[in-house]
Formats: sequence, C-alpha cells, structure tokens
Amino acid sequence: MVTLEDARRVISAAEKKALEIGQPMNIAVVDAGGNLVAHVRMDGAWIGSIDISIKKAYTSRAFDIATKDLAEHSQSGGQFFGIHASNNGKIMIFAGGIPLESEGQVVGAIGVSGGSGEQDHAVAEAGAAVF
Repeated sequence: MVTLEDARRVISAAEKKALEIGQPMNIAVVDAGGNLVAHVRMDGAWIGSIDISIKKAYTSRAFDIATKDLAEHSQSGGQFFGIHASNNGKIMIFAGGIPLESEGQVVGAIGVSGGSGEQDHAVAEAGAAVF
C-alpha cells in the first residue's frame, strides 16, 4: 500500500534531486490501482507535464515496468509497438515512470515529467529509492 505519507516522502526525495540538477519537475505518485495519491508541480515546471507525470506513474503501475524500458519495447517492430494508443491514451512511453515495490510486490509507482528523458528518469529513481 502507498500511503499519503509514503507519497510525500517519495516526492520530497524526487524534488531534492530535481533541485540538485536544476530542473523543475512535475512529480506524481500512484497506488496499486494506479490511482493518484499525490502530485507536486515544482515552481517553474511546465504545466503540460502535469498530465504526463500522472500518466507515467499510471503506466508504470499498469504494466509493472519502468516507462524507460517500455519505451524501448514499443518502438516500431518491438513487441509492444502501438501500446501507447491503448487504455484511452493513458499510456506514456517516455522515461520517467518507475514502479514502487514492497516485499517483492509492485504497490504503486512514481511518474516524473519536466526535463529530458534522462533527467525525468534520474529524478524518478531518486524518489523510488526512498520507498
């Protein structure tokens, strides 16, 4: 289970990393059902990335995979090509979504958007690491 307290701790660690790299981010945390638990839009973060961060978290939980890895498999000719069109457009295949695990089970996910794919993934990793 991902509690609000858990989500705040994950977001705080992610925010710290975003500040460290100098890139304001949108950071979302979802529970095991892919439902939003908490979201933060850092000062100066793109408003267009609010939706993307939430959908990255949903995608990561829906398929229990980092969105960075899903992106690799969803390229033309890949086993998941076209997956981004499923789930009524809720699937994001950009880096920045990472599952949150407890005792070997995926119980939620973090989604980050606002920088390059590498930056988004690094900030998401920092958040996931404290879960």
